[in-house]
Amino acid sequence: MSNNVSERNRKAWVADQGDGTFINPILHADYSDPDVIRVGDDFYMTASSFGHIPGLPILHSKDLVNWKLINHAIKRMDLPGYDQTQHGNGVWAPAIRFHDNKFWIFYGDPDIGIFMCTATDPAGEWSPLHLVHEGKGLIDPCPFWDEDGSAYLVHAYARSRAGIKHLLRLCPMSPDGTKLLGEGEVIFDGTEHHPTIEGPKMYKRNGYYYIMAPAGGVSTGWQTALRAKNVLGPYEDKIVLHQGSTPVNGPHQGGWVELASGESWFLHFQDKEAYGRIVHLQPVQWVNDWPLMGENHNENEAGEPVLHYKKPDVGKQYPIEVPADSDEFSGPALGLQWQWQANPNSDWYSLTDRASHLRLFAQPLPASTDTLYRAPHLVMQKFPALTFNASAKLDCTFLKPGEKAGLVVFGHSFAYLAIEAKQDSDRLLLVYVEGNADKEQVKWQAELKSNTIQLSVHVNEEAKSTFSYKLDNDESIIVDALPFQAVKGHWVGAKVGLFALAQSSKESNGYVDVDWFRIN
Repeated sequence: MSNNVSERNRKAWVADQGDGTFINPILHADYSDPDVIRVGDDFYMTASSFGHIPGLPILHSKDLVNWKLINHAIKRMDLPGYDQTQHGNGVWAPAIRFHDNKFWIFYGDPDIGIFMCTATDPAGEWSPLHLVHEGKGLIDPCPFWDEDGSAYLVHAYARSRAGIKHLLRLCPMSPDGTKLLGEGEVIFDGTEHHPTIEGPKMYKRNGYYYIMAPAGGVSTGWQTALRAKNVLGPYEDKIVLHQGSTPVNGPHQGGWVELASGESWFLHFQDKEAYGRIVHLQPVQWVNDWPLMGENHNENEAGEPVLHYKKPDVGKQYPIEVPADSDEFSGPALGLQWQWQANPNSDWYSLTDRASHLRLFAQPLPASTDTLYRAPHLVMQKFPALTFNASAKLDCTFLKPGEKAGLVVFGHSFAYLAIEAKQDSDRLLLVYVEGNADKEQVKWQAELKSNTIQLSVHVNEEAKSTFSYKLDNDESIIVDALPFQAVKGHWVGAKVGLFALAQSSKESNGYVDVDWFRIN
């Protein structure tokens, strides 16, 4: 128990309460469009990653409450354009399954089609992406293998690309998952009762085929269950989870899992603006072969999300585990929590040039932009909690004139606190800047008399971000500017991280050494 108490005190957000209960969200971080499976005594989750790389996160749990980030299925995106930022594009709403002694992930790229990859070990190497079916606007695919060996794939449509947002289509699929066999059939039209139906996940239980599908929109919708005795329908529909009187808006899009103990649980997201699509866990009761998710406060009505509940019955207790956030940069690779805004380049950073430091080499902005918004070389991670502090210790001795490096809070608009080497002297400045895709503006600056500095940002429960700095053992000094209101990015929550920026692509730019990055 002492280790659990220590972990709970150290981490910014812990769902496991240490008394056999948990609080929602189980992950107060942007694991958008989550899907989950059970394989024996282990649970695995994946989520959307859009244009951030590495992509397709793989998380592991033993009890559905405590999770560890163990891998990414995509290390590099070997598709045209991903050496540049692709805000909002890329990996949408994956489905993870275990079939034929393999792990499978299918996802939709709204501009290309449906992709698939596999692995025998989810923490190991995943196969290269395979294009299962080309088509613009095809999203949210989920494979399904029936008892007779036949295979199917259900998917939704992206209105932004296909002009459709209310149909689900089921297609026969080759059993090896490599291609669709024919055009398939539209099996559900949500026009009347479930506009914007999407994110379908397909299952079979007690003689019924089920499709769990969110409807009504990301932030305002609900969770729908469809069921039929025949795989092609007709499907009945029922709302099985809605916000009700709770603060959990739009509770939908996720995965159902059944435990060895017989319990059923549903994992889903809530859209929380700057914090992204955070992950909740709901108990599921089966009533007349319909799933009732959460708690039923109105007879025969849909369930409502629970905020505090007993943990799933998995037969034993497991220690507290949360995805990593802090990094001492003492290992051979960056922590799995870090993502770039495009395919990373080995010239951008080093973990070996200086022991136990991350060296970020100053990189220029792309020619098409004047702001950080489209800079591919930002290394960032998700907001990990409702409120938290993020700090980094930087040695800027080797920045060259005109270069700067610092700590950034990033979304559609962004703010950063950075050390800047002046062009016309050997002076260093500390600058606080706010910006967006079109422009940046210096809001505050001060002369700096030290090459080593600790930069920090405190994010409060309204996602307002206050930057500060600290020299040596002095007290922290808050930047004399209004708190920055963090905002979400394109389909993602805000992020926090590091950068080093050059004014031009010289043969030899300067660099910054980051001793550590810590969140508490």
